[in-house]
Amino acid sequence: SIDVASVSATISGRVIAVTGAAGSIGSELCRQLMTMKPSRLVLIDIDESRLYELWLELRRTDATCPGMRILDVRDSVKTLRVLSEEKPAVLLHAAAYKHVPLMELEPDEAVRANVLGTRNLLEASRAAGVEHFVFISTDKAVAPQSVMGRTKAVAEMLVLAAGRDRLLKTTAVRFGNVLGSRGSVVPIFEDQLRRGGPLLVTHPDVTRYFMTIPEAARLVMAASAISDGGEIFVLKMDGLRIIDL
Repeated sequence: SIDVASVSATISGRVIAVTGAAGSIGSELCRQLMTMKPSRLVLIDIDESRLYELWLELRRTDATCPGMRILDVRDSVKTLRVLSEEKPAVLLHAAAYKHVPLMELEPDEAVRANVLGTRNLLEASRAAGVEHFVFISTDKAVAPQSVMGRTKAVAEMLVLAAGRDRLLKTTAVRFGNVLGSRGSVVPIFEDQLRRGGPLLVTHPDVTRYFMTIPEAARLVMAASAISDGGEIFVLKMDGLRIIDL
């Protein structure tokens, strides 16, 4: 549970932007933000179909609040232009490449999206007068063993460094494994079950830390409300053996 009143105070009547808005985490974040009545909610994504579908869905709650922008955060020029035009007070950065095995095959893409894309957004946020930058990170950034984890760890460093002079308040929120999100192991297991098995696991004793999509979204909003800047927040989760899952 979160203190809804304190979160609403940071959202209500203000312009809020969400990158990666069309993703599983970003879209749930946007749904919950809409209940807190921002003056405008800017949906930012590169996936045009999912972006448009989300915009149509949110307009059923408030026809004037949601706006949508197609933006590749790897494009520094357009990133600055979009933030300068929209002037968000709070930016929640959920856009990222997060598929661990795929990023091992394409490390350059992981760096361009997760590191350089985050840097572009930070620089544009400072120039456009954003007050609070909230970065969606991962527990894989802790002693990272993968390309994806390493890129998110570097991005965390950039986020915290960008807020040291207090001109921009910056916060990072580390997620565990989000059940049912795009890239989650759960839909893969479900597909394997539909095909009659077997379930393929790395090792039966591997332990993972899970949260649901609504829990993940609430964590971001709670962190944005209580943060003084320069912090990393982690949801307390219980480990679950993959074989038990």
